[in-house]
Amino acid sequence: MGKLLHQLLARTADKHPERPAVEVAGSRLGYAELSGLSDRLAILLAEQGVGRGDRVGIHLPKSSEMIVSLFGVHKAGAAYVPLDPRSPLTRMRTIAEDCGLAALITDARGWAALEADAGNGPLASAVIVHGETTSERSGQRRAPIPWATLDDVSGPPPENSATADDLAYILYTSGSTGRPKGVMTSHGASRAFVDWATDYFALRPEDRLSNHAPLHFDLSVFDIFAAVKAGACLLPVPEEASIFPLELATFIETQRISVWYSVPSVLCRLVLFGALELRPCQNLEKVLFAGEVFPLKHLVRLQRLLPEARHFNLYGPTETNVCTCYEVPKLSGEDEGPLPIGRASSGDEVWVEKEGVRVPPGEPGEILVSGPSLMSGYWNRPELTARAFVQRRGGDRALRRAYPTGDRGLLRKDGELVFLGRLDDMIKSRGFRIEPGEVEAALQKSPAVAEACVVAVPDELSGGSLAAFVVVEAGRSTDAAELRRHCSRYLPGYMVPSRFDLIDALPRTRTGKVDRKELGRRLG
Repeated sequence: MGKLLHQLLARTADKHPERPAVEVAGSRLGYAELSGLSDRLAILLAEQGVGRGDRVGIHLPKSSEMIVSLFGVHKAGAAYVPLDPRSPLTRMRTIAEDCGLAALITDARGWAALEADAGNGPLASAVIVHGETTSERSGQRRAPIPWATLDDVSGPPPENSATADDLAYILYTSGSTGRPKGVMTSHGASRAFVDWATDYFALRPEDRLSNHAPLHFDLSVFDIFAAVKAGACLLPVPEEASIFPLELATFIETQRISVWYSVPSVLCRLVLFGALELRPCQNLEKVLFAGEVFPLKHLVRLQRLLPEARHFNLYGPTETNVCTCYEVPKLSGEDEGPLPIGRASSGDEVWVEKEGVRVPPGEPGEILVSGPSLMSGYWNRPELTARAFVQRRGGDRALRRAYPTGDRGLLRKDGELVFLGRLDDMIKSRGFRIEPGEVEAALQKSPAVAEACVVAVPDELSGGSLAAFVVVEAGRSTDAAELRRHCSRYLPGYMVPSRFDLIDALPRTRTGKVDRKELGRRLG
């Protein structure tokens, strides 16, 4: 079998054509249907000039159309770029312009936003819209192409000469300079993880996998592609169920979810407010979590509420996807210390070093990763890409490319790796990486802001939120509500601070740098 992601779909559609591939709100799409629709979308994209190496934006909510879109993009030889429908249009435009979209797939709501912003120019030369549009004229270059056009498309899919080294997707993460950076992942790198995960978790056609993570979050790679490789059914979690724990617990039980994957904060809320004692979720066999630290007291309770399920702690930044995994044994309330992140996965090698030298077990240092799951680099950022990698000798003494994660860790004597925190100021909230510099840059766009500093607020349920300390320009006035509205025009919701403190001056260290530790103490 080839090493391209869409080849997984072709194989499964041949083997299990009638099995359900995606179920959304009672509607079912089989594997043969998914394969056929994505073939027709690939033809339509090719007719718009999309080909090998191009980038196609996917700006859709969780739906069967979203799944069809990413496979259609791959079959056209292109890479998909997820655009969060909940993010402000300014951020969407920044990403679209940065990676030079050849086409965009959106829905009627997204198209309406594009029309309202048409004065700033088109985001892509071709736009495919799912749903009814209210206007045939627009400031975009040409009228949108209705999704229904797929009904009239026929013929074989376009020839695809992509290789395992070609890009499969670009996921944009927060950037320390205030500019989002696009993490480029090849088909081969993604397949290294997907192939490992499907085998390691022994996924079967009978499995029903949740899809809680949005497409722009790397957890979605497991949900979608591992499900397709196994011939299992994917069940996107509705937005309302994601918000309310009681509805989420009901969804897991009624939809007979057998494999769950999310950030720990979602599971914490499920434990505290989901009434799991009344919803046994008997079909749930495997619970996977990643992206942040799982508070042990909540994990212990989760294991007690779901005694038949196996629990797995996965680790890896977006640049590596998942590179370690740890199956959590049955815990007791007596357990102390951090939960291990386990051993290397996906064919990778993972170790701890200090000042360029590997350290022995028990000594803390920085976690480094080398192997097939590594990203290709950052889109259009060659200097940043060059700084992201180092050359190291692996266990076989061969010199190879390695990625320093910026995470602190140590290797236990039993071979299990433990995560100890960050080496820099990066913040994790609900599994998303947030660079304080990007939030501070957004605040600085307000004429009322002279200086701003953003720090983390510890929170067990979200993994952390943000607090902004703001110095107001002389002669101007503002308040928390206005600053929140301002940030919402430039940042997605998870990056908008939950707290704004107006202060006369930012505290400084002896070297003149902003004293973030002092600001953190003021939060108490």
